[in-house]
Amino acid sequence: MPAPDDPAQAENETTAQGAPGGGTRVPPPESAEELRRAGHRALRAAFLGFFVDMFDIYLPVVVLGPAMTYFQPETLSPALKSTLFDLIFAVSLIGRPAGAALFGHWGDKIGRRKVTIVSMAGFAVVTLAIGLLPGYEQWGLASIAALICLRFIDGVFLGGEYTAANPLAMEYAPKQKRGLWSAIIHTGFPLALVVMSVLTIVLLGGISSSSPHSAYAVWGWRIPFFVGSLFASGVLLYYLRCVPESRVWCAAEKVKSPLAELFRGANGRIFAQVFLVMSGLWFMLNAAISILPGVLLTVRHVSSLTVAWAQLAASLALALTHIPFGFLGQKIGRRAFLALFGLAGWTAGSFFYYLLVRSGYRNAAELMVLTTLVIFCTMSAWPNVTAYLSERFSTGVRASGYGVGYSAAIIIPAFSSVYMLGLHGLGIPYEYTQIVILAVGGLLTMIGALAGPETRDVDIA
Repeated sequence: MPAPDDPAQAENETTAQGAPGGGTRVPPPESAEELRRAGHRALRAAFLGFFVDMFDIYLPVVVLGPAMTYFQPETLSPALKSTLFDLIFAVSLIGRPAGAALFGHWGDKIGRRKVTIVSMAGFAVVTLAIGLLPGYEQWGLASIAALICLRFIDGVFLGGEYTAANPLAMEYAPKQKRGLWSAIIHTGFPLALVVMSVLTIVLLGGISSSSPHSAYAVWGWRIPFFVGSLFASGVLLYYLRCVPESRVWCAAEKVKSPLAELFRGANGRIFAQVFLVMSGLWFMLNAAISILPGVLLTVRHVSSLTVAWAQLAASLALALTHIPFGFLGQKIGRRAFLALFGLAGWTAGSFFYYLLVRSGYRNAAELMVLTTLVIFCTMSAWPNVTAYLSERFSTGVRASGYGVGYSAAIIIPAFSSVYMLGLHGLGIPYEYTQIVILAVGGLLTMIGALAGPETRDVDIA
């Protein structure tokens, strides 16, 4: 194999110890047009899958907030209510690394498509089961325990979706369009928040949510969970009928133990650098998306409807900027792009967050503007993540590297609510502790990006 010219490509070209006989041979496409259509189907499916994944993972943040009284006793303090609210979200994040390790290994061994199908079926069933749960008055503390357990299992299956589906799509992407394709896939995230916010606004506007016995608390919150299960079932059918396996994977040398290979030699060094970048991104995301609504609802006592409108406005703005930022990442490179938005989160994002929780929450319009600015500064790096992670790992360990690198970095930030209680114990007002979380995230993202090479010109095949 000739030595690659690009240093990042040289780092990615690690030795793959495959099974005898090399890669799985597949017939070439009949034409360039067939290959293009196959790629577009894989891209469309990855976008839809990521939309459903994000819809499912953030259902508790957007939908369950106004209904938490249904699952917990009313005597808890505001800080404990906020912490419990955050932990329900955190357990699903903790399940994702386990799912990424499991499904990533098999995604490299038996194929991206098969793994995506299994994971989609799994979280379609679990999401439906959550929507059928009884509340505290029926099951006592067992209701919240069941919710936590199901969210963990849900996280395991969700960890398999993007682990296989996103590398599958990127292995079809033309090199000069990888930034665009990555952004299209990640647009599923803000669009999922938009749909959830609209559903919540409609439900809260049409039915009561003021007590544990209100219509929203008893049954209204269930509707988005049923919708999420239907979405997942639809994407599952699309994969079964329309999406082909990755030709890059089929032709590649198969690694005997992808998960073990991921932590050896050059792959191990790549993983450590990716872990640093992703840890920073997850710290910022948790502060802006999962923690902020809970603080506004339980500490600042902002109405559920106002918070939902603010999240809707911020998510729409984020969705509109994803594609331009995909082009920008392709233009200036992933390394510079990630470092730039790490800096933005660390500085401007923290400042806007401070203004929001100090006094900006008192006026609905100001709350919407500041929430949008916080999310813009902390979430705009994500459009290039799928391209970046796919470019960092070689084909034999790409699903494992993508999935574990993306998901293992969730674990430490997932306990941000616990760190906030610790910071509060040191004397920082609770409503300001998440600013420390946000600033740490931005700093880690910037340092991690600068520690790695540029990847946009790497040949991922």
